[in-house]
Amino acid sequence: MAADDAPGLEFMDWELDTSTCNGLKQEKQLSASQRRCYSLCRRKSFAAFVASKREGGQEGESTSWCCCGRTFKEHPAIHKHVAWTHDAEIKQLTRAAYEHLLSQLDEEEPETQQTTERKAEPVDVSAWLPETSHISEEQLQNGPGKVLLYYHYCQVEDPHVICAWQKALCEKLHLTGKVRVATEGINGTVGGTNMATDVYINAMCSNPYFKMDKEDFKTSDGGAACFKDLRVGVYKEIVPMGMDPDVVSYQLAGVHLEPEEFHKEVQALLVKGDLCNDTVLLDCRNFYESKIGQFTQCLAPSIRKFSYFPDYVDQNLELFRDKKVLMYCTGGIRCERGSAYLRSKDVCKGVYQLKGGIHKYLERFPEGFYRGKLFVFDERYAISSNDDIISDCRYCGCPWDQYKLCSTKLCCQLVLSCPGCRRDGCTACCPTCQIKGHAQSKASVTVPPHKEECECTEGRPRIPRDV
Repeated sequence: MAADDAPGLEFMDWELDTSTCNGLKQEKQLSASQRRCYSLCRRKSFAAFVASKREGGQEGESTSWCCCGRTFKEHPAIHKHVAWTHDAEIKQLTRAAYEHLLSQLDEEEPETQQTTERKAEPVDVSAWLPETSHISEEQLQNGPGKVLLYYHYCQVEDPHVICAWQKALCEKLHLTGKVRVATEGINGTVGGTNMATDVYINAMCSNPYFKMDKEDFKTSDGGAACFKDLRVGVYKEIVPMGMDPDVVSYQLAGVHLEPEEFHKEVQALLVKGDLCNDTVLLDCRNFYESKIGQFTQCLAPSIRKFSYFPDYVDQNLELFRDKKVLMYCTGGIRCERGSAYLRSKDVCKGVYQLKGGIHKYLERFPEGFYRGKLFVFDERYAISSNDDIISDCRYCGCPWDQYKLCSTKLCCQLVLSCPGCRRDGCTACCPTCQIKGHAQSKASVTVPPHKEECECTEGRPRIPRDV
């Protein structure tokens, strides 16, 4: 589902492509660890295929690639050609590599199984749970509520203990949402009643692991109904950029600017207008987020997931060379790792990020330089602080910014389709998916599901880096 993250749970954007919009039907049956292995095999297979088309490249020579009778001089060009033209071959190579990897893992299964079992041992976290005997179940389950968005970087010795505590805490308070725990910290968004979320914030602030402050939490109107369920898990990264946290650490992040400071920087940028050539205002969210809301005069990459951001930076370094870069995202967490990656390239004059993200900025400047809706990764899809509509209907072009899921079965792209067009049956993300949807409604239930790719996904292919 295109909801990878409640007011913007930014860590969940992997869900858009991995759990529902993946390229292979069989990949939907894989576990998270198997998907990671499959993804690694695909990247290696892609890189090997590209390398097989390489010509020249000796010392002092320029590199080129020859494929399908054409010569490509740049990485992006050959990557796009292979991604669009040789998908079937890449999948075949990937399957073979994946099966080989599985056979190797089978030989190591006893040791792996023991490690898994040790991590799965139950942990008594009752001492960390708050006392709620003075609070009625009615107060915890019914009444006005809100959604919390937060993250905190810190060293977590045993993330599985924290995971068990979070699960027990949320269940006790009847909270729903998503919490991601790693050795580098915690990232979450949960919804519940005002009483339940207040107790949750107090529990988080009093936990010795995190030492958080109430200011670390962004809030918006909502509740438990904003999420379908509760999901708590241990991961490598608390925001999935696809980079080892030990290699690109949040500790290398850019300079944090308070909303007031960021507002002044954007104001100065707008005053200069076209004459400003030394500053870039960079939106590091996904394209469907920036489509319905963004800062005036920003650079918004056409990426589908945050894990594509490093590739975008690599392929567009000249955009940032000798520039001051002002970065922003929903709640701030993607900027922590994104700014660190950009700084690692050592091309910018300076890298700055909006502290607390758009969420905190809108609390201070609801009618400021951010216009349109703020995309959030829950059942609401968007929240707003102003009445501006900066996007339009996919079909008729009239102003519209309320997302719905594509009506075609198994496709989880989002679509901007106004009420008039929806009444006319235009409820899919694109004409291609609309045709597939009609075919599905007429086909027997025994017909295998169609491949999820459509015009929306073909326009933004994944372009892996060479391995």
